[in-house]
Amino acid sequence: MKRIYLYFIPYVFFIGCSDPKPNTEANPLLAPYTGAYQGVPSFDQMSIPWLRVALENSMVTHKKEITQLSRQSAPPTFENTIVAYDNSGRDLNRALTYYSIYSSNLSSSEFRTFKKEFAPIIAAHYAEILQNTALFDRIKFIHTQTQKTPLDSVKQRAVHLIYQQFEMSGANLASEQKKRYKEIQAELSKLYTSFSDNVLADEEKFILVNKRELDGLPDSYISSLAQAAKNLGKEGHYAIPNTRSFVEPLLKYSSLRHLRKRVWLNYYSRGDNDDIHDNNKIISKILKLRHERVQLMGYTNYAEWRLQNRMAKTSKNALELLQKVWSYSIKKVDEEVAEMQAIATEQKHNIQIKPWDYRYYSEIVRKNKYNLDSELVKPYLELNQLREAMFYVGGELFDFEFKPAKKPVPVFHPSVKVWEVYNRNTSQFVGLWYLDPYARKGKRSGAWATTYRARIHSLGHKSVLASNNSNFVKPAPGEPVLLSWDDATTLFHEFGHALHFLSGQAVYPILNGGVRDYTEFQSQLLERWLSTDRVISQFLKHHKTKKSMPKVLIGKIKKASTFNQGFATTEYLASAIMDMEYHTTSDLEQMNPRSFEKEVMTKWGLPEQVVMRHRSTHFGHIFSRESYAAAYYGYLWADVLTADEMLNMGFIQDVEKILS
Repeated sequence: MKRIYLYFIPYVFFIGCSDPKPNTEANPLLAPYTGAYQGVPSFDQMSIPWLRVALENSMVTHKKEITQLSRQSAPPTFENTIVAYDNSGRDLNRALTYYSIYSSNLSSSEFRTFKKEFAPIIAAHYAEILQNTALFDRIKFIHTQTQKTPLDSVKQRAVHLIYQQFEMSGANLASEQKKRYKEIQAELSKLYTSFSDNVLADEEKFILVNKRELDGLPDSYISSLAQAAKNLGKEGHYAIPNTRSFVEPLLKYSSLRHLRKRVWLNYYSRGDNDDIHDNNKIISKILKLRHERVQLMGYTNYAEWRLQNRMAKTSKNALELLQKVWSYSIKKVDEEVAEMQAIATEQKHNIQIKPWDYRYYSEIVRKNKYNLDSELVKPYLELNQLREAMFYVGGELFDFEFKPAKKPVPVFHPSVKVWEVYNRNTSQFVGLWYLDPYARKGKRSGAWATTYRARIHSLGHKSVLASNNSNFVKPAPGEPVLLSWDDATTLFHEFGHALHFLSGQAVYPILNGGVRDYTEFQSQLLERWLSTDRVISQFLKHHKTKKSMPKVLIGKIKKASTFNQGFATTEYLASAIMDMEYHTTSDLEQMNPRSFEKEVMTKWGLPEQVVMRHRSTHFGHIFSRESYAAAYYGYLWADVLTADEMLNMGFIQDVEKILS
């Protein structure tokens, strides 16, 4: 099966500074962006006391703006209602940028305490605005009028989206129902915070190993384990942090089965250990509250409410797509397991393949089947060279030119670097691109792209501030950052989102972004550029010798491009199926996520050698926020769009290759 790459497009975060006085006048987190490049965030002046004041004051300001526009005596018009509402809350949006940097990139015990206090306050603030009767009456009036006499397409789209936003947020509810809706929103925000905090707490666990337990591991990875131990105050030991960037290489290369099992269990049991960080009861509460909330608005289940404004439209359509690919993927898993079991039997290991064996034996099969050792590829995938390759693609496709920032740009961590982006034909300044590449304590796992400022005409924003965030293992000092082919593909994929941000522009804020099950489409096209001859020949050079990747090795990589896709696709699909099953069931009174997950995966026939990519108790996409809830199928939806476009562009001649 074809590999489906995942990533996030979530929030953004920051660092703290030493004990500033949180007075309003001096607070840089309240001020519009200042400095070079048409203004940049004050990431170097962040602190939680200042963030508190910024949030409190900006919410007061936002409420005043909403009150003023909802009570105005002038009849509602597109400008005095739709545009005024859409442009409101600019101070709060800036404060929330700092809030999300802390949340995703720089979480700490101090911030987690702060977030538990403020998450329900922020949720209540937006619930109150989206259920403001006077404001909604004005919006509804314009929506009704423009149904009879439409505006131009851009304005009409803005009216539709804002009306739908209010309608889906309970604006049509009676007063008692609105009260309950707001209570549910506040409670959900607390649960989302607790869920993500619990996952992060379990990801901060680590396993210490001695030198005798390093058998089979690459030297570069061993150096990273030694550095990780040193960072944890365990110098002289080797530490395996409980994050994907550390866990997956060990599962692939360690010849010690007991260690693979120990590390695997530690990673896949995040949030599911019957301790203070267990997420099972939290999931149950989240599902019940989501179901109650949408029932207030007359929907049968959460998925029905969620999908009404997505391309799929219904859970039936989404599940049918998942089912079609599922049958291919589990058949492929059976074939892969048979090949691995044959290797284990041949080597007299006397085992049955288990989930903690999959990556290890599949790597042996890869070597045998394609004569391709992943460690022989990594020397050609050095992070700085890959970054230059991405810049090249950005130039070829979008006429962008990237230059290291010449003027001071505040950053939220020393590892973050910044580049200027220009149109290479006109020399016009486009924006800045931030790169935060390394895993660290307090940074959530995964890879994602985000914006600190989008190009919005009604707000006067003429340049973009975009970022990419990854969790690569930071090497020992002086060592290069060498990536796997999968990690390099994900890096290109996420850069595709950044290019989308940098090239995008919208007349009004509500029009910025896109539909969730479409937004992955552009990046899935972009990631294919990694394997093009132009990129390989110019940029995939050995980090020491600087020689180009040998043609023989290139051939092996391309020949093995669909290797192990049964595993990759099945683990993704399992998570997407669980998401949809959770949000279409109405039997929630006795919901036990642990047993429900097992029941659903048994019903669908998940092979025992594979687990969900994100088990329920650490499935942050759908339980630490709502943006991906009943929408995780969207990666596959976009993948189909990508395959169709590749077929149209002549990249492939037979769409069946996508599923082979």
